[in-house]
Amino acid sequence: MLLKPSLLITAIVSLFHLHTFAQTSALKTAVVKGKISDDKGSVVSFVTIRVNGTSIATFSETDGTYTLKDVPYGHQEIMITSVEIKSKTSRIHVHKPTHEFNAVVAKTAQDLNEVQIVQKTEKKQLETQGFAVAIIETKEASLRNLTTNELLDRAVGVRVRQNGGIGSRVEYNLNGMSGSAVGIFLDGIEISTYGSSFNLNNIPPAMIERIEVYKGVLPSHLTGDYVGGAINVVLKKDASQNNITAAVAYGSFNTFQADLSGIYRNKQTGFTTRASGFYTYTDNSYTTWGKFSKFVHPDRTLERYYRAKRFNNAYKSIGGRFEVGFTNVKWADQFFIGYNISDTYSEIPHGTTMARPYVGRFGEYQAHVVSLNYNKNNFLAKGLALNVNAVRSYRSTYVQDTVGQVYNWDGKPRMLIRNGEVVPVPPTPGMGQQGAKSIVEVNRQITNMRSNLGYTVFPGHRISLNHKLETTDRDDNDLLNPERKEMVTISSVVNNILALNYEAQFFNDKLKTNLLGKYTSNRTIQTRPELIEQDGANVINRVRNKTVNHNKGYGATVSYNVFSKMYIIGSTQNAYVTATENQLYGDPENNILENPGLIPEKNVNYNLGFRHGPIQAGKHKLTLYASAFWRNGFDKITQQAVENAIVPGRESDADIQVTKYINLGRTQSRGFEGEVIYVYDNRLNALFNFSKFNTLFKQKFDQKGNPHDLYNLQLPNEPFFTMNGSVQYRLNDKFQKNSILNFYYNTGFVGAFGTVWMESEWFTTPTQFYHDFGASYRFPNGKMVASFDFKNMLNAEMYDNFGVQKPGRSISVKLNYTISKFL
Repeated sequence: MLLKPSLLITAIVSLFHLHTFAQTSALKTAVVKGKISDDKGSVVSFVTIRVNGTSIATFSETDGTYTLKDVPYGHQEIMITSVEIKSKTSRIHVHKPTHEFNAVVAKTAQDLNEVQIVQKTEKKQLETQGFAVAIIETKEASLRNLTTNELLDRAVGVRVRQNGGIGSRVEYNLNGMSGSAVGIFLDGIEISTYGSSFNLNNIPPAMIERIEVYKGVLPSHLTGDYVGGAINVVLKKDASQNNITAAVAYGSFNTFQADLSGIYRNKQTGFTTRASGFYTYTDNSYTTWGKFSKFVHPDRTLERYYRAKRFNNAYKSIGGRFEVGFTNVKWADQFFIGYNISDTYSEIPHGTTMARPYVGRFGEYQAHVVSLNYNKNNFLAKGLALNVNAVRSYRSTYVQDTVGQVYNWDGKPRMLIRNGEVVPVPPTPGMGQQGAKSIVEVNRQITNMRSNLGYTVFPGHRISLNHKLETTDRDDNDLLNPERKEMVTISSVVNNILALNYEAQFFNDKLKTNLLGKYTSNRTIQTRPELIEQDGANVINRVRNKTVNHNKGYGATVSYNVFSKMYIIGSTQNAYVTATENQLYGDPENNILENPGLIPEKNVNYNLGFRHGPIQAGKHKLTLYASAFWRNGFDKITQQAVENAIVPGRESDADIQVTKYINLGRTQSRGFEGEVIYVYDNRLNALFNFSKFNTLFKQKFDQKGNPHDLYNLQLPNEPFFTMNGSVQYRLNDKFQKNSILNFYYNTGFVGAFGTVWMESEWFTTPTQFYHDFGASYRFPNGKMVASFDFKNMLNAEMYDNFGVQKPGRSISVKLNYTISKFL
């Protein structure tokens, strides 16, 4: 049963209310806020504002505003510094809870090479450490009705593969690498641990601090069984000010979304609570009309480009995250015990392709997750840091498919001509929409623990030891035949990864290096029942299969600050990736069959690029980024495109209902990506990025399916040329004083690519080109923001995995409200 949204909201608000009467008087502090501008009246962004003699500091926002929290009462000095302005120090007397301090600064004409940067932003620090990484900040996006996946899909080199609308299966492609080669993390823990009902479809940007997208080598805290990179979603943790944020949105296809989050911290004890929740519902009733939408007439002829509204496609999800612990105390920088709960209902509209629609096939998913997070710098000794993330997850998946009638995309049963009359195709006894009638339940118990022990040997040199343990115990049950309870299939996967990192900085921190070595041990055990005849009777014989793999890998990154803000960044990696539990044993809700014979995939990867900027000339700022990559894969783990895998087959091979993961053979991918960001007067922001690569299958098969020689064949079902562009413009004091009006425009392009191995017009996903427009209005009090989004304005045809059509034109509105002084 799904949790009621009202109960979730009540629980979250009650959690914060418990502390209202527990707060005791503490040292008096205040909030100092204001705006930084230059002598011409233009706002000045990204300058450092600091309370002299303390660690209290912040940066000015894009509109020049800033907020300093926990400023002690008394006489204080406010320092304003940046490479772009002349440093300024002002004295103020703090004697009331809130002070407003606006400052006018003078631009500097000094050579940027002679100016010392006081402090880098966390985004800049991550992007210049040598890893091929892009940082996506979510502050502006959280005010709009955008999903986290939509944000990722606009990042350079990232392609989010989603089979339809909200709630449909998602896979992430980083420059041609996908599946188990790419890690998806939530605060450093694999997001799959939390279950399919708590994923990036559901987590709103308002709950996220930033998104880190790594391509190739990963940093020590994300060390794992990945070779293509990773996406790490970092949730908000700022406990400097108690607040509650709520948002609600409604849009096309009867889509309703709401989220609520809050944080409370007692300044005396460090006791901290964090809570967040979300609710999503949609009919997903968008219209399909593209080349893969077909209608079967009674005479068995096909009508292509058939226009129809999707049905049996509803999606509903609700979830909450609750954490209690301590922050910034003597024995811990952070200590939290958390609990996640999520519940989802999802109708399954079709199989792997849109060959035919399903009716009556649906899934229900639930997850209960307990977590522990602890980190401490100077743990036991100066320079020693300990970070532990441990999660225990209980997940349940229920999939029902008991309707044997075959349907068309108009929502009615298929018809046939019998004895001169048009009659419905009779249901097939014992069959469901996807094969034999079935009701299955898959229960999983997952343990995921990451430990990182780092030691700074001396300034600029750090060594870290990392260990990851992940175990998955899985039971597959046939609920349609409960008398066969003893026929349950039991599977177990255990991964142990040990990694050693050495980070070093040379030449006054201009050169940064990171060396990585890792050892992986993977064990899989599956016990499945088989009926055998013994003494004239059927006896259940349990067959046990066990596989063990041990692999070694290494990697290295380097970053060199050539001059000013110019960085050369490179990395290399030679490592293995093993198949996941879903790839080995199947995923019924996503139409994935099992293939327990999968072997580890080996990859040898190289990345080389540069990042320059922001380069400033007056009111103009320009940031440039480019990178080239070369990847060599052996025994690549990928989805099987047609029944015969490599050898071209019949048209019916492209109308697959289910698929499975296979080891493909040798592959090679070479390509490049780039991004340009332009800012004018901190009002106009423009971005353009692109990614172009080829992923070639290098091993040819003869007519009998035997390996023959090397052959350059582009892998199907992979978009290899993408472009994104966006423009944002801000108007201050429009309609009301102290208000902010933002306009947004976004466009995306995806080049045509093969849907399956066959080279034919009907099996090619066509070129996609779409346009989005949006606007947001922040009211003068800064607490309320209203936004409007008009997505895919021209109603372009949009596709993804195996030609599944995505939603067309849609409109939505969203309201955000923040309470920042409730305690």
